[in-house]
Amino acid sequence: MFDANTTYKVVLGVIGADCHAVGNKILTSLLTRAGIEVVNLGVMVSQTEFVTAAIAENADAILVSSIYGHGEIDCQGLRDRCDQAGIGNILLYVGGNLVIGKQDFETVKARFEDMGYDRVFPASVNIDDVVRLLKDDIELNRLPKLGHNSGAVSVKFADWAAL
Repeated sequence: MFDANTTYKVVLGVIGADCHAVGNKILTSLLTRAGIEVVNLGVMVSQTEFVTAAIAENADAILVSSIYGHGEIDCQGLRDRCDQAGIGNILLYVGGNLVIGKQDFETVKARFEDMGYDRVFPASVNIDDVVRLLKDDIELNRLPKLGHNSGAVSVKFADWAAL
């Protein structure tokens, strides 16, 4: 499904009062090597900063990181902010140590999906899987923007049938 000429752009940052920068820098490096343009907002990023940057950069996705356990609080309402700003269809990814204490990840994942996040990842994840999912999700998210009967879409039957 990937085309070598396709570009992918994401806004990445650590949300709220979280100042854990190492993982953020590692993600930027790995995503960049995978051919994804990264606008790294750094640490202690507000929801408004994420949305503003996504609009300014015409980003395909917002990737939110939280390691200090308060992600559940910091991430509430981000999908609504995106909707209000006119980018309600943007992909929202979140990952890290999202809640305080040991909680079942599937329960945490469902909570974040209910908040409007498209993908939710634990603190430890295979980055190759994330890159593959991200590129696939971006491609699928772009299809509705092309319009009905668009000549810009060229999908092989085998690719289409897999959808």
